[in-house]
Amino acid sequence: MADEKVLQPEQVETSNPGKLVEEAVRQGHVDARILEHSHDADEALKAFAGREGQVIQIDEATNKALLRKIDLHLIPIMCVVYGLNYLDKTTLSYASVMGIKTDIHIDSAQYSWLASMFYFGYIGWEYPTNRLLQRLPLGKYSAFNIMMWGLVLSCFAAVKNYGGAITIRFFLGVFEAAVTPGFALLTSQWYTKSEQGTRTGIWFSFNGWAQVFGGLVAYGIAKGVEYHGAVIAPWKIVFLATGLLTFCMGVLFWFIVPDNQMNARWLKPEERLLAIERIRVNQQGVGNKHWKMYQLRETLLDPLTWAFFFYALVADIPNGGISNFFSLLIESFGFTADQSLLWGTPGGVVEIVTLTVCLSLGDRFNNRLLISGSCLLISILGMALIVGLPASMPNGRLGGYYLTQASATPFVALLSLVSSNVSGYTKKTTVAALYLIGYCTGNIIGPQTFRGTNYVPAEITIICCWCFCIVDLLFIYFYCRWQNKKKAAVRARPDYVKLENQEFLDLTDRENPEFVYRV
Repeated sequence: MADEKVLQPEQVETSNPGKLVEEAVRQGHVDARILEHSHDADEALKAFAGREGQVIQIDEATNKALLRKIDLHLIPIMCVVYGLNYLDKTTLSYASVMGIKTDIHIDSAQYSWLASMFYFGYIGWEYPTNRLLQRLPLGKYSAFNIMMWGLVLSCFAAVKNYGGAITIRFFLGVFEAAVTPGFALLTSQWYTKSEQGTRTGIWFSFNGWAQVFGGLVAYGIAKGVEYHGAVIAPWKIVFLATGLLTFCMGVLFWFIVPDNQMNARWLKPEERLLAIERIRVNQQGVGNKHWKMYQLRETLLDPLTWAFFFYALVADIPNGGISNFFSLLIESFGFTADQSLLWGTPGGVVEIVTLTVCLSLGDRFNNRLLISGSCLLISILGMALIVGLPASMPNGRLGGYYLTQASATPFVALLSLVSSNVSGYTKKTTVAALYLIGYCTGNIIGPQTFRGTNYVPAEITIICCWCFCIVDLLFIYFYCRWQNKKKAAVRARPDYVKLENQEFLDLTDRENPEFVYRV
């Protein structure tokens, strides 16, 4: 607003709250909590040292050129790494129809626990790794974890028994736990709220590309070994190839992805400042390394935190079952083991299309939740076809499976809203950790619903879970709109005053009246 009153503290990072209170009383009203917490600001404020009171303008052409440069350096490697993240988790599903169960002497129950064990490692290390993402250099710590998970996955080729397989899956979960929250933090760090949904949809859609690529590679390896033989079992080749490729991408990630705008080697000094200025509208900054108890307390009392958590938990019961059993599920329709590898790939295309289209439309119309939520209706229809169609219609049931792959879209929309709608770095990393702990818990439960060879109880459970998720999305939608109305009323008060650079004071979304939730 043209007549907006701005309070300029003498030194924001080391300001005296008492002096600020006196000045606030003279000029207008600033919430006491904002004054109390303004002394421990975001890292972005360092870039503006000595520029107090100055306004940095970015014209549209400069902003577009800078955005293209950021996209060119970040998005391709994030896409490939996230595709490998999914591929590495689902290599077990490919291996399940390539002889691993016979070779390491495990039964169906042990295979289910093998699928779940990944998430025990993930859930156990999720909160510590989020603290490390906050405390350590973001780009370097992420790269370290990518390299380690590639090495661990490669070790699966040496597994000879159930105990060794369980150990590998556990540590695979430990090192992959940093990837999704790290990418969410990178997205919030570099992109405006109106750009985050689309970018999150793009890099997450490489789960679908990985499903297509992985299915074709696994099918090619299986047929090649069948016709020409191999020194080692085909499932071992799959683990070696994906693991070593992941390690190489981790090395590239180390050199390409910076920790924040201030040490981006591919940006000029003036571009680094502009890259921070362009995300001022987020009201978030680029990071704060200090753990703040009041932000943890707010996180645990915030209804949105638990709405995110329970969505992830319930939505990923279906995901845990389908992602680990999709090859066996397709085989149960009447297809051969090799065909199940090939016919699973179109499901990845469905995921790619729904993610990129729905999240792009969500950003365009500022409605990620309702647009992405429509994909749950498509998924419910798909699972109903699997349950309702007779065994004599395998193609129809296969088509139903393809429709279920749209279910990832609202999960990714909520992940993008962790970037957009959660502010305060301690709060953001804690919400991300809880969201992914819910994700892990659901994925642990999911494979246990697929017992024996009759998958109908698991399929009905999946439909019930998705119905709950629709209700959860509606709650988040209306709650965010309600909070925005309350904040607008605060900003409209005649005595309302904001601090200079309030956007970069590491305030939480609830305490900052300038913060507007995306839906």
